[in-house]
Amino acid sequence: MAYVIAEPCVDNNDQSCIAVCPVDCISAVPGVDRKFYIDPSNCIDCGSCEQACPNGAIFRAEALPPEWAGFEWVDATWYTDPQQARAAIEGAYARSA
Repeated sequence: MAYVIAEPCVDNNDQSCIAVCPVDCISAVPGVDRKFYIDPSNCIDCGSCEQACPNGAIFRAEALPPEWAGFEWVDATWYTDPQQARAAIEGAYARSA
């Protein structure tokens, strides 16, 4: 996996990364997902998304801060089992009422 979208994206869904991705490998379901996800199978490692993100949420996988290491798994899982990835985000970042 080349790039990962980490915690600063949760509930801060600016779409700048989607707009600049030349291969459309960044996705989310509006109104359902609390963050965007990068498809590890389709990312071409261009870095456009990292530069465009106003939240500083996108990192090369090998430069992902240790406290956000789980986001590599979450991004990859969303493309095979979105419910499991969503549950991980909900569990870690419960919304306050």
